Amino acid sequence: MAEAIETGEDFQSRALDRIRKFMLVLGFSALVTAFTFFGWRIGIGFALGASIAYLNFHWLKKVVAGISDLTIASGTATSSRGVVHRFVLRYFLMAFVAFVILTVSRESLYGLFAGLFLPVAAILCEAGYELIRVVRGS
Repeated sequence: MAEAIETGEDFQSRALDRIRKFMLVLGFSALVTAFTFFGWRIGIGFALGASIAYLNFHWLKKVVAGISDLTIASGTATSSRGVVHRFVLRYFLMAFVAFVILTVSRESLYGLFAGLFLPVAAILCEAGYELIRVVRGS
């Protein structure tokens, strides 16, 4: 079978898509684990935290792409109020959800914090995947 040869540039350009997929797989697996072993309160907290983390990752990806497109088009470094507002909105969203969860259930707050670390776990998986690819030489 003929395998398509992947250049380094192609491989790197798909890293964000792989991270997103790692987030979905890890998030679903951790959600099932949280509900099974730690109960529904921590499971709900994890679901909220993972959802916020995924949304945050998606927004951040769009913001960086938008800024780089604006910079390339104008030739100078640019910023926008919309970018700053979305940046601040992310942190207000996380703080609001954490406050609501804390007033309802302290256990759910633990799940929320665990869910917020979902992108970190996905990035570590991507780093491991890239390391394996380098060591194998493919």
